Amino acid sequence: MNIYENIIIFNAALTDEEADAAVIKIKEIIAEQGGEVLKIDVWGRRKLAYEIKKQKKGLYVFLIYKTAPVAIKKIEEFYKVSDAVLKYLIIRLGAKQMHDLEKKEAVTEPIEQKSEV
Repeated sequence: MNIYENIIIFNAALTDEEADAAVIKIKEIIAEQGGEVLKIDVWGRRKLAYEIKKQKKGLYVFLIYKTAPVAIKKIEEFYKVSDAVLKYLIIRLGAKQMHDLEKKEAVTEPIEQKSEV
C-alpha cells in the first residue's frame, strides 16, 4: 500500500452536509480497498486564482490516506462523474516525503512538561 496526498476543490455552492457526504463516499471507496484515511483537513471556502467551470470560489479539502493503487482509479472515476468536484490532485508520497510527514507529525504533538523537583 502507498500513502497519497489528495486535494479536492468542491463547488462552493455545496452545503456542508453535501460536502461531508462526498468526503464520506471517498472514505468508503478507500475502506473498500482495505485502506485507511490518515488525515482530513477542511480548509474552507476560498477564492480561486482563476475560474473553474464558471466558479470563482471553491471548498478545499485535503486528505492523506494509505491505500492500494486500485482505489486511486476508483476515486478518480468518482471525481470525474461528480458535479460537486471542480478540480482534484492526487500525489503518491515517496520515501522522503513520508519521512518528512512523520517528522512533522512528531513535532506537532504536544510536549509534556516535566514537573520540577
